[in-house]
Amino acid sequence: MARIALIGGHGKVALLASELLTQAGHSVDAIIRNPDHAGDVAATGATPVVADVESLDVAALTDLLAGHDVVVWSAGAGGGNPARTRAVDRDAAIRSMEASAAAGVPRYVMVSYFGAGPDHGVPADNPFFAYAEAKTAADAHLEASPLAWTILRPSSLTLDAPTGRIDADAAASGHVSRANVAAVLAAVIDADQDAVARRIIAFNDGSTPIADVVSGA
Repeated sequence: MARIALIGGHGKVALLASELLTQAGHSVDAIIRNPDHAGDVAATGATPVVADVESLDVAALTDLLAGHDVVVWSAGAGGGNPARTRAVDRDAAIRSMEASAAAGVPRYVMVSYFGAGPDHGVPADNPFFAYAEAKTAADAHLEASPLAWTILRPSSLTLDAPTGRIDADAAASGHVSRANVAAVLAAVIDADQDAVARRIIAFNDGSTPIADVVSGA
């Protein structure tokens, strides 16, 4: 079983994933900024760890992440403030990648978004532009890193019930339940590293079992 550092542990996807992962026998350290969220995290079976990744440098993050088998980035500034979006979704994420490598953590899973990349197509005057640019930069840094990385790019998130089935071949963004995203995340961590390393999985809700997508079947 893996020891997992889940950054952004109080997000809706993260809470669902923590429950799935701990039920599967993994150890999850859910890193949160607000100590008031510790109870929600503990209720999933994860261990709440209070740390503000936005303010930690690489050395402090290296200490925080040392001893883990997988780092999951599921944090975000929440939009609305371009400067903070860049500080969290780009800069802090990149520091966490550098810290993971320095700490000897072999695997890193990034929760990104459907459409991230140099051709994201979001115009500069769109409020979403800072987020698109930040996630694109973070993904690119991860792809160039020595880590065994997996990038998840879910489409627009819903609160629908999990179906256990997705579409990873769609040409355009649609929608996907947060519960299905959590299930994909858990399946990636459970998978053999070689099966998921250096893979980008962009997906909507669909008809293919998550296990088949993750295994490459």
